[in-house]
Amino acid sequence: MIRKTAIVIGATGLVGKALVNELANSDHFSQVITLTRKKYNHNSDKVINHVIQFDDLALYANLFKADCFFSCLGTTKKQAGSINNQRKVDFTYQLKAAQLAIANDVSHYLLVSSSGANENSTSQYLKMKGELELKIKQLPFNTISIFQPSLLIGSRDEFRFAEKIASWFLGLLCKLPFLNRYRPISGKQVAIKMIQTCLTQTEALTIYNLDEIFI
Repeated sequence: MIRKTAIVIGATGLVGKALVNELANSDHFSQVITLTRKKYNHNSDKVINHVIQFDDLALYANLFKADCFFSCLGTTKKQAGSINNQRKVDFTYQLKAAQLAIANDVSHYLLVSSSGANENSTSQYLKMKGELELKIKQLPFNTISIFQPSLLIGSRDEFRFAEKIASWFLGLLCKLPFLNRYRPISGKQVAIKMIQTCLTQTEALTIYNLDEIFI
């Protein structure tokens, strides 16, 4: 069995944490490299952490060497302080990281995007997600996987009141058949699907909508 090396950015987020745990427990991966803004500890010897400055990603080009690159980075407008700061994280950092991965011959790129991502959207959030997807599709990775989950639920370091209410409300509302495609999904479910995809996808580009992410 060929064992892979994986890079994860966004390892401290909801999907990222679940992903690192699943990768560490998988026999298909020999090493998991996490690139984070602050020190990140994990109980597995397979997980190697590097603290980096995302504003100066080019300084860390030598770290972007692996078989597959998982991009789970993301923030909220409230956390970032403004839509421009959010765009820096959700678009600029991720695109620069992907370009560094290409320069290091990473074969498979896997991106956590969002349901409704569209470069022509009137929503600034969905617009930046759509613009990132468009840019990523133009990069010469051998394989690209884009995941479009809806509202993500699970245990976070910070409490998001609005998100908690939304997950409860949507959970009830989405029992209606025509709204089922908007139902919330856990970070762990997304993470498991990403790993399965990393091991099995043969198409050059595949976009997984919500129904295709649920396992």
